[in-house]
Amino acid sequence: MSLNELIGQTTTLTVARKAEFGYFLTDGAEDVLLHINQAQQELEDGDEVEVFLFVDSQGRISASMTIPEVSVNNYAWVKVTDTNPKIGVFLNIGLPKDILLGVDDLPAHHSVWPNVGDLVYVTLRLNRSYLLYARLASDPVIQSISVKATRNDFNKNVQGHIYRTAKVGSWIYTIEGFKGFIHESQRPVEPRLGEMVEGRIIDVKEDGTINVSLLARKEDSQDLDSARIYEYLMSRNGAMPYSDKSMPDEIQERFGLSKAAFKRALGKLMKEGRVYQEGSWTYEKKE
Repeated sequence: MSLNELIGQTTTLTVARKAEFGYFLTDGAEDVLLHINQAQQELEDGDEVEVFLFVDSQGRISASMTIPEVSVNNYAWVKVTDTNPKIGVFLNIGLPKDILLGVDDLPAHHSVWPNVGDLVYVTLRLNRSYLLYARLASDPVIQSISVKATRNDFNKNVQGHIYRTAKVGSWIYTIEGFKGFIHESQRPVEPRLGEMVEGRIIDVKEDGTINVSLLARKEDSQDLDSARIYEYLMSRNGAMPYSDKSMPDEIQERFGLSKAAFKRALGKLMKEGRVYQEGSWTYEKKE
């Protein structure tokens, strides 16, 4: 395997010779420079050293003894250091040269692009010219690192970073490791990709994922019950097979509420003009 193919990865090379500005490392076939600024200790000819390979600002393969958490095929949370509306945002992975997360990997609207200091969950990729760039984690990747919430987590405050955003809602990965969704009705403004947000869990799904609200918390239990019912309604595109005619055991199983509490919360939503009932179904009331 050539050194080109190892760009963005960690490998072990041998010190071939020392130079005034660093060390030349070799794999036996090719040499690469470990600049003195990227060496963490004095080295001697013949020493074996673990390094991370990257492309410097002159387009040359270089080595660093700083091993980033993120690499090709490995993901990590990385901080945004700069933005350029024309090409994307730049990420600091601990190397002299920041890594580009390109415009094609970012939301269509610049208003929800990450700001400097936000964190995004990415891996590294090589293009055909062996240039290194960042790529956002897909939803299955986030799922693979998440942990399941339980019913005991309902109504808890959570913090986390937005890893995906769209008109219909935002997706969050919390400090606890929960994977969650924030419906557009539950966010005062659309949060940025990579932004740290704080909200509360308003539903725990059967698969252990959560629904989160970023709306201001109201301690009144009726408000919380209403929010939970409305969130479930919206998750079904504004129609649910529950109403004040539903059986108590059905209500308890779905919402964890008594029928009396359910009716009070549903009545509040109807009074606010947000929902209406037809037969045994409840619907979102659209303007």
